[in-house]
Amino acid sequence: MRRFQPGNGLEFINPSKLNLLTTRLLVPKEKERLPTESSRADVDSFLAKVAAAPPPARKSGKRGRLLFAMDATASREPTWDAASHIQGQMFEETATLGGLDVKLVYYRGFKQFHQTPWVGNAKDLLSTMTTVTCAAGMTQIERVLEHAIAEASRGSVNALVFVGDCMEEDIDRLCGRAGELGLLGVPAFMFQEGRDLAAERAFKQVAQLTRGAYCHFDAASAQHLRELLGAVAVFAAGGRKALEDFGKRRGGIALQLTHQISKSR
Repeated sequence: MRRFQPGNGLEFINPSKLNLLTTRLLVPKEKERLPTESSRADVDSFLAKVAAAPPPARKSGKRGRLLFAMDATASREPTWDAASHIQGQMFEETATLGGLDVKLVYYRGFKQFHQTPWVGNAKDLLSTMTTVTCAAGMTQIERVLEHAIAEASRGSVNALVFVGDCMEEDIDRLCGRAGELGLLGVPAFMFQEGRDLAAERAFKQVAQLTRGAYCHFDAASAQHLRELLGAVAVFAAGGRKALEDFGKRRGGIALQLTHQISKSR
């Protein structure tokens, strides 16, 4: 397989012009090392996609719900501690805002698939995350999407966040599940560690089909990722209006997102 040479970062395709892949993707035998830089354009592009995502649907008086899924296979072990800290910051951020429940979902080893109950307390969720250890195994992204579909069918999930580094499944099946999730109005925000070609193509397809967004996760963009995850969490809790208020309070990347929302109106 030809080695992938990363270009300018994020690439988004208009959903109306999307053509599903009909070939099965091959996974490179060796994982590429994490890149060391993340461009400002990548962050801006991701924020633009969050701003364009459909507002989360919820019944009156219901708290927002965010399904947070993680790949816990062996390939992620070197950066697991750092990633857990960054993800923890997201939960701490939303805890101060209120109105958000989070469920952690992760897979590892031989067909191991775990989930926590819905919790509104960041401390309880973080205590679970810090006990997770990585174990060698195949990816189970389709199972993550199926779980999200089941939750959404019960009207209890407003957004899906997924963090992983590879994809070892049938892309057509993933696209089918992503399409179902998109029809239920649940955007998937896909974060990729590294530059695995098969994972990048699949993650982009899932994001496009659900009207979510895709972004690379790299070792040098911890601050950006923390803010991006926080923005998605705020979106899940209250939609664009909540993001706008959050941007006014916090400034920085969140404020840039607010400006993009204003321009789109």
